[in-house]
Amino acid sequence: MTGLAALRGDFHIHSVFSDDAVSTLAENLEAAEARGLARVRFIDHVRQSTSWVPDFVAAVGSLAVPSSIELFTGVEAKLVDTRGTIDVPDDLVGVGAIVIADHQFPAADGPWSPGETRERIAAGLSPDAVIEQFVDASVAAMTEFEHRHPGLDAQLAHWFSILPKVGLSEEQLTDEQLERWARAAADTGTAIEVNEKWACPGPRAIRAALATGAPIVAATDSHDSSEVGRYDRVAAILEEATA
Repeated sequence: MTGLAALRGDFHIHSVFSDDAVSTLAENLEAAEARGLARVRFIDHVRQSTSWVPDFVAAVGSLAVPSSIELFTGVEAKLVDTRGTIDVPDDLVGVGAIVIADHQFPAADGPWSPGETRERIAAGLSPDAVIEQFVDASVAAMTEFEHRHPGLDAQLAHWFSILPKVGLSEEQLTDEQLERWARAAADTGTAIEVNEKWACPGPRAIRAALATGAPIVAATDSHDSSEVGRYDRVAAILEEATA
């Protein structure tokens, strides 16, 4: 899916299975129908120790889904290292996708917090090296995904949102880095979400993704059903990227 047609979907919707969300799965589904959405992905935050995934799958399965909506499921988990490791539990039966998030900075020895990453840059780690490390880790996550998580779809959540948190900018990515990142998404079928909450990736990155044929989806990252399918920044990014 490309361009503004993506706005008929919302591929990042949280429920009360995430401890920072307030709406139930049923409330989110009702909101999606009211907004006239055709495709949604219900996801919630997990880590390796999460035990409620079977309950989530069962709860989604019990929903009365309108025929006008195609409902997908997923779990959101952070990328933890430069080898492409994702922090997910072993039991993902019934889950359709892993939505990979850049919540922390992936390093060879495990994730660095934004604060630790800023400290390393202040101590002399080159910003260019930091960005290259992130691009390498991003590509590794996508290329290793099928081997590590067979049968599941991959989606990148709010990619590049980590950069401002460590004092860097998406604009510091070179054209070559963006092309390499986008090419990996296209080659692996990894969906790139344009995220309303974090307003990323930006138009330049989305243009690179569209040029390679990488799949693009729209996502609110909603934690309240009132936010489902409501786009402002995503619409502007897609309009600029496809102008």
